[in-house]
Amino acid sequence: MTPVLTETASRRSASFPWVTIAWVSILLGVCYAPILTALVRRWNDDPDMGHGFFVPVIAGFIAWKKRQRIAEIIPAPNWWGLAIMLWAGFQLYIATLGAELFLARTSFVISIIGAVLLLGGTEYLKTFSFPLFLLFFMVPIPAVIYNQITFPLQLLASRAAENAIDLLQIPVYREGNILTLPQQTLNVVEACSGIRSLLTLTFLSLVYGYFFEKRIWVRVVLFCSTIPIAIAANAGRVTFTGVISQFKPELAEGWFHEAQGWVIFMIALVILIAFHQLIIRTVNVINSRKHA
Repeated sequence: MTPVLTETASRRSASFPWVTIAWVSILLGVCYAPILTALVRRWNDDPDMGHGFFVPVIAGFIAWKKRQRIAEIIPAPNWWGLAIMLWAGFQLYIATLGAELFLARTSFVISIIGAVLLLGGTEYLKTFSFPLFLLFFMVPIPAVIYNQITFPLQLLASRAAENAIDLLQIPVYREGNILTLPQQTLNVVEACSGIRSLLTLTFLSLVYGYFFEKRIWVRVVLFCSTIPIAIAANAGRVTFTGVISQFKPELAEGWFHEAQGWVIFMIALVILIAFHQLIIRTVNVINSRKHA
């Protein structure tokens, strides 16, 4: 039995188009080199996209863990993959003419999807669907959508912080996204809107759910829960900043303020994990009562 399996595995390995994959990868790298260079620069310069460095690494790791499953699938090239790649090339051309970065960057991910379908077939695309989907998280959302999201989040964080500070019996007056306190005036800017933690937390919720949860509905719940968790965590950060500024106004900015953001994000991540454990315990209790 073992020699037969070894021979079959060798035949599948030999039939796998490694050479074709190599030159397709090189061509994609050359075609998208300017786009990818600018994208990496954006990750480094934009705090909202700091997680971008981890997206291809984690997606690649997940794809690598599927190598045994892939070894059992015989490649069945699908020419629809070529059509997808041609569409991605057309999208890149239009984006270049219109200086539209989002379309140009997403066309790279679409090209990878098309290449997987072209070289491996439908089963390969299904197997790699999740890591391929994760790659979209390395692309910054369009500025139009970004602006539509951040301002309501700023107002929401300001309103929540106003109510929390008022409960602490500290005089506060809010006008839009500006909080006026006795010792300090806080302006809840875009960086304090919570979009940064929301983008990163949604990505981490998908990765966490993939590794630690098999039920699809629980993964969906965890993903959706990142929105209220990120909003609550950011409102807590604004509230804490407002309170501490009454004692030491200089702590409302600078390195302490940045470090505070990291601490709040870690707290949000812990809340997400704790919420997952709560779901597991609740489901176990319900199941045990059904079987009682």
